[in-house]
Amino acid sequence: MTMSIREFLKENTLTKEVLDRYLDPEAKNWACFDAELGYLLKNSETRDGMGWCFTKSTFEPAGGARKLVNYADQPCRINTYGDSFVQCDQVSDGETWQEYLAAHLAEPIRNFGIGSYGVYQSYRRMLREEKTTPAEYLILNAYDEDHVRNVYQWRSIFMSAHYWPGVRASTESTDTFGYHANPWCYLRLNLDSGNYDEIDNNHPTPESLYKMCDVDYVYETFKDNIEVHAFMAAKGAEDADWEVLGAMADILKVEIDSSSAESKIASAADIHLTLGQRSTNVTFDLARAYAEKEGKKLLIHLPYSMIQMRKVLAGAERDDKIVVDHLNKNGFTWVDGLMQHVEDYKDFNCEVEDYIKRYYVGHYSPTGNHFCAYQMMPTVVDWLNPKPSTYRHKNPETDSPSTIRD
Repeated sequence: MTMSIREFLKENTLTKEVLDRYLDPEAKNWACFDAELGYLLKNSETRDGMGWCFTKSTFEPAGGARKLVNYADQPCRINTYGDSFVQCDQVSDGETWQEYLAAHLAEPIRNFGIGSYGVYQSYRRMLREEKTTPAEYLILNAYDEDHVRNVYQWRSIFMSAHYWPGVRASTESTDTFGYHANPWCYLRLNLDSGNYDEIDNNHPTPESLYKMCDVDYVYETFKDNIEVHAFMAAKGAEDADWEVLGAMADILKVEIDSSSAESKIASAADIHLTLGQRSTNVTFDLARAYAEKEGKKLLIHLPYSMIQMRKVLAGAERDDKIVVDHLNKNGFTWVDGLMQHVEDYKDFNCEVEDYIKRYYVGHYSPTGNHFCAYQMMPTVVDWLNPKPSTYRHKNPETDSPSTIRD
């Protein structure tokens, strides 16, 4: 039987033990509290890499950009923002796509990625970091689940089923503690205006987080959230408010098929995804307006999950046409990670799953980050002015005899 919204919120109510560990500055934690963005990252060592190895992540200073490895003593003109595919989760410091690309271009690339962020939260971090560590060129990513993260007031309640039980069970563990994705700043679709409102974090202190250990408080605070109703309706919850969903559908131009329980669930899933994807388009517009105002250049990068990759490589249509159409229609400079893999797969004679294992360990493996860097490289080189020192050659031929050696 499908869980009700009340049951869903009760299941995800925080515990004092989790918050005590998470808010302990001396604890071995993956993340640390931030009043605006919810959380930032700490130095960590986690057994999550290829071959089940430990990966080491260093942030300089604490909560800052990931450690620069290549050309760290040189001026930096590229800052990158986004989720775990910018952070490059599950690899160590020198194995990120930024470091592979930096080594090739002979100039540093800063990494401000944060795992589990949406595009909007990454944009808000951009606004903060560019005040103190500015760069002329900005890369912002949007992974396929990031779209809905933009509109989540409290992202961790929507995470995979194994996440919360694992967190609750590990408060005394000597391993890196993984709790994160507490409330943050987010976008909310205004059902009166049809626009997305920017909303600041309404749990901006450690003390306010402890309120979320109270089942009744959590229910009263989140029970009317439209993203909760869309998410739960897509799970088949009988207490989802279809009047609210109908208003959302009208604004988002999504048709609701009420001919069966299954079709209603599919319609709710479409509303939920469209709600997120249109918020990503809003965020891209905000980021470009900011970049233009500050005399900066913006590049959008779209990486994809193993789930999305499996579907498309097996012949399914991509599900982010709303985002792709917006980028193309409005003249954004962008890199399509999905189509790069589709083209690459044509050179292989193997099953989709074997191809995916070549590049992924959940996130990109070091091999996946290397692929990502060199697929982005032509667009980045063309984007930069002046060109990187490694591309300031007199002979423009890409396959000149001087560079092809037997």
